[in-house]
Amino acid sequence: MKVVLIGSGNVATHLATAFQANGHVILQVWSATFKRAIDLAEKVSAEPIQHLSQISTEAELIVISVKDDAISEVVSQLENAKAIVVHTSGATNISVLDGMPEYGVLYPLQTFSKDKPLDFKQVPLCVEGNSAACTAKLVAVAKSLSNTVYEVDSLKRRILHVAAAFACNFVNQLYVLSNELLDAQGLDFNLLRPLIKETADKVQHLQPLNVQTGPAVRHDEQTLKNHLELLQGQPELQHIYQSLSDSIKKSHQ
Repeated sequence: MKVVLIGSGNVATHLATAFQANGHVILQVWSATFKRAIDLAEKVSAEPIQHLSQISTEAELIVISVKDDAISEVVSQLENAKAIVVHTSGATNISVLDGMPEYGVLYPLQTFSKDKPLDFKQVPLCVEGNSAACTAKLVAVAKSLSNTVYEVDSLKRRILHVAAAFACNFVNQLYVLSNELLDAQGLDFNLLRPLIKETADKVQHLQPLNVQTGPAVRHDEQTLKNHLELLQGQPELQHIYQSLSDSIKKSHQ
């Protein structure tokens, strides 16, 4: 399929290489910063373009991979698009693309960093189309990129995006806070890496509820009290600790 990519960030970069690696042709790359369009276009042998009006009429698929609040602005400049137009956002309704002849969503459920390679075949792709025919086309495209493809409507996808924030973004922020606690005592974050890995490995095979450990699940009130005392003078951390401990207790009543 002949693809035009709108965006040059983490998701766009990984999508571009996945499309190319699986036999698709990236015709053009557009970015709000032209230099970034040039850089990504060079990686996938595409033409960098400065204006959306320059999108090739040969395009069969236009992929919008920009910040969520920029999607509607991009769409407003694609009035004459004949290709299927998709966005890659987990949090944005398909209706933002209303007015396009064929449109949908191609949402890769993964955390991406430009400089960290990953196996895109293992990335779940969530697909939605504005018609059965469009959905079938997008499912075929998705299956060429990934071994795991789901048809997910906008409401379920947005809920999935919230769940991903809990499972990924919030967990990573807890790593940040853990690192800061250790740094303050001259301790190395490497001490926690085996624990982090084991915790993540468990939920690949077991239900998260069944692998919870620690003082909150044991209702060990003395240890919980001691931990809160160690966080004296850090009310934000105390609040997070107390809230999460209460949540664990509630899940294991």
